[in-house]
Amino acid sequence: MIYITRKASFNAAHKLSRTDWDEEQNTAVYGKCANPNWHGHNYWLYVTVKGEVNPETGFLVDLKWLKDVMNTYVVDKVDHRNLNLDVDFMKGKLASTENLAIEIWNQLLAPIAESGATLHSVKIYETENNYVEYFG
Repeated sequence: MIYITRKASFNAAHKLSRTDWDEEQNTAVYGKCANPNWHGHNYWLYVTVKGEVNPETGFLVDLKWLKDVMNTYVVDKVDHRNLNLDVDFMKGKLASTENLAIEIWNQLLAPIAESGATLHSVKIYETENNYVEYFG
């Protein structure tokens, strides 16, 4: 079993708030992240796949192919977008980094499986000090 990781970056805005809570309760729970005028991050996305090396190619997967999959299913949809308003796979979900990681996993699972590899993890750095890693 071998693991290979591809990194991508994107910039996106979001707001953490629940519509069934008033502004005071949202601010108490989410702090500055509940800013009514949104806020943004420069995200780093790491996608790790695992499997066996193809003896013909010497690859688990072609990293150019993995880059294209990540761009098509995730980066092109989230980059310079509002996660709460603009991203189809985040509609109706609280735009936390935890939920974002889960939904990115859901976007990538099938196309990666079709390649013969297995999606191992999705890791998202929201800041240099904070990241989420999801293993499905």
